[in-house]
Amino acid sequence: MKRILVAGIGNAWLRDDGFGGEVARRLEARDLPEGTVVLDFGTGGLDLAYEVMRGYDALVLVDVSRQGGEPGTLYVMEASEEEVEAGIEDGQVINPHAMDPQTVLRFVRTIGAWPGKVVVIACEPAQVEEMGLGLSDEVARAVDGAVDLVAKTVGELQADAAYATG
Repeated sequence: MKRILVAGIGNAWLRDDGFGGEVARRLEARDLPEGTVVLDFGTGGLDLAYEVMRGYDALVLVDVSRQGGEPGTLYVMEASEEEVEAGIEDGQVINPHAMDPQTVLRFVRTIGAWPGKVVVIACEPAQVEEMGLGLSDEVARAVDGAVDLVAKTVGELQADAAYATG
């Protein structure tokens, strides 16, 4: 049995940035494989980093990401440890209230707690610049598909083949 953390990320006060939290809430009603933990971290990046340090085989981050597609487009991206900058220079400050996924992964890599696999499931946002509650129509329509995609990804991450290199 693999231990998998599914982490919803984002600020619900910035419209579509609440996507990760909404997906996490809906996943709680799903029957996921044993060993799967689903948590909504909101903007608590340091909390996420500490949770990853508990030791997981895989981490699935759910967030918004501007990739240039139409709003509501879903993306699946894999983060490799080698691609994430490591190190925190002496005197460098990490703001625990502004830890984006890249900073969280950098912190996790620096302390040697990288999970075996990191997958990012993201949605192209329509509106994240202005304060407000509620997802845009395009992103709201993508939530059910994202829930299905996360569930499928978690199932795939239960197999040893998902961690093979090469």
